[in-house]
Amino acid sequence: MVDDTPVESRSDGVSYRDAGVDIDAGNEVVSRIRNAVQSTQDDRVLAGSHGAFGGFFRLLDGAGKLFGNELKDPILVGATDGVGTKLKVAFECNKLDTVGIDLVAMCVNDLVVGGARPLFFLDYVATGKISPEAIAVVVEGIAEGCRQSGCALLGGETAEMPGFYQPGELDLAGFSVGVVEKDEILDGKSVAVGDRVLGLASHGVHSNGFSLVRRVLMEGDGALPLDQDPSNWGHTLGEELLRPTKIYVRSILDVLAGAPGGIHALAHITGGGLLENIPRVLPSGMGAVLQRSAWDRPDIFALIEDRGPVVTEEMDRVFNQGIGMVVIVDQQRGDEILKRFRDLGETAWEIGEVVAGDGIQINS
Repeated sequence: MVDDTPVESRSDGVSYRDAGVDIDAGNEVVSRIRNAVQSTQDDRVLAGSHGAFGGFFRLLDGAGKLFGNELKDPILVGATDGVGTKLKVAFECNKLDTVGIDLVAMCVNDLVVGGARPLFFLDYVATGKISPEAIAVVVEGIAEGCRQSGCALLGGETAEMPGFYQPGELDLAGFSVGVVEKDEILDGKSVAVGDRVLGLASHGVHSNGFSLVRRVLMEGDGALPLDQDPSNWGHTLGEELLRPTKIYVRSILDVLAGAPGGIHALAHITGGGLLENIPRVLPSGMGAVLQRSAWDRPDIFALIEDRGPVVTEEMDRVFNQGIGMVVIVDQQRGDEILKRFRDLGETAWEIGEVVAGDGIQINS
């Protein structure tokens, strides 16, 4: 039988809120994050972008130049990524203020590998039930990542999906666009045998390998408490695992500008570790030999390796092992570029050289 009672007169009418979606909470999120978003923007972002269906970004200034420089053939570069199961650690620690930095870092570090300067970033936050307070904390972290990398937080989406995520959990994804002059793209073509390999220090695990981290350190009878210090570090295990991914954009762009032609290739050490990320930027027929003793490996990796146990080759395939960015430089300019990075505050080492052959060999 069809109920022909007018909807407005039914006492038991079902609302979107009854179905688990709170439009008012979504509007509150927009209000809470407004200042954080605007803190990343300058006159390249057209007024009114925040809250619109799309963000508007000005590529050229009034003189027809980009960033005050006249680019002959500007190429746009895009990158997208997420934070992965590192979010599970954040949920267990009830600490969401750094995962937004991770999200931005994973994208903008990929952009700068090609020599590109990040222009803007967009985020996607999905959750079962919107908590305006939690979403605001996450977006504050995203804004901080944008400020660190010099790009505008142009917009984003918060999706409330009841029944899809566990209570109190959320997922993050992001997308960034950058620009590079065509003849300044770093594509590895200038890499030569004898080039020196530099490594820029990571902030620990960064945002890859957390399924293995959780399996080894957080599950089963030997699980370590996240709120305790496992090895006299001076901070808890949770704090160590949630250290945000380091953003290398500003220092790399500074060195690229100050030492033109000196950097031949860059490799962001993410999933696949040292063994799989470095070959991606080497020409065919070239590999690299690294000296493990040349850099300091953070203690967290020894903890993972010992408690697994995880064999060394697997560690090298999964984790950054203390090197978040590899910089391959002209053989004659290695000392100069190493000093430039150190003067910019980066912890940097010369860790190996490019050789004829295939693959990455790490000598103990």
